[in-house]
Amino acid sequence: MSDTKQVVHFHKDYESKAYDVLEIVRDFYNKGENVLLNERNSIKSFDLKGEKINIKSFKKPNVFNAFVYKFLRKSKAKRSFEYAQKLIECGISTPFPIAYIEEFSALGLKNSYYISKHIDYDFDFRDLIHQPQFPDRVRILQEFTKFTFKLHENDINFLDHSPGNTLIVKRGNGLYDFYLIDLNRMTFQSMDFDKRMHNFRRLWLSKTMVKIMSETYAKLYNKTYQETHDLMLKHSRYFQCKVDSKKLKKSGRKMRFKS
Repeated sequence: MSDTKQVVHFHKDYESKAYDVLEIVRDFYNKGENVLLNERNSIKSFDLKGEKINIKSFKKPNVFNAFVYKFLRKSKAKRSFEYAQKLIECGISTPFPIAYIEEFSALGLKNSYYISKHIDYDFDFRDLIHQPQFPDRVRILQEFTKFTFKLHENDINFLDHSPGNTLIVKRGNGLYDFYLIDLNRMTFQSMDFDKRMHNFRRLWLSKTMVKIMSETYAKLYNKTYQETHDLMLKHSRYFQCKVDSKKLKKSGRKMRFKS
């Protein structure tokens, strides 16, 4: 439509491929391979001259949020791009940010897209939750805890630090790489001990996982195992109880914390 204004921003390494990316985005809904499709967002993968990329199309905001994202706050696409750059500057892995695209009407944001490089990963954090006998599980949990500690040391509070938002790549010889995704919700602030333990709450940790991870974090942060374990467990229990309370009330079952 004539009243639509498009804002396009590319990483300098991909400016030469801007035309090709824009052509792909124009045909987003007709082509590409579905990676994620739900009522909120859509992610598709495409071939960019021999390189696999992912494009995330964010749900069209309601009238109020459309106004907010135009005049008061950065869009989710723009935040995803800028936060990815910040993470990489801190030595924290995330799919490489290629570009973001915003489409505005006179009233506000209409459509927005975040484009990044595709990551061929081996598994995600959810596998460690659902498979207690997952190969090398203890080591992976220890390495993931170190990864989270690095976030905290860089004053990064990843608000969506949940099981589906960390992709894991096995490098061999007991080494693993962790990639954060779904980046649009994070703050940059000094992380005290309580905030650090609170940041683990969404990971849906079992008692065994809390034991392993708190032991590792305590050594890194120079706290005792007991105080680290107790605070991590407290936040994890509270979050799980809060999420499950309605379902458990309806079923009449009692709360049981996973082992």
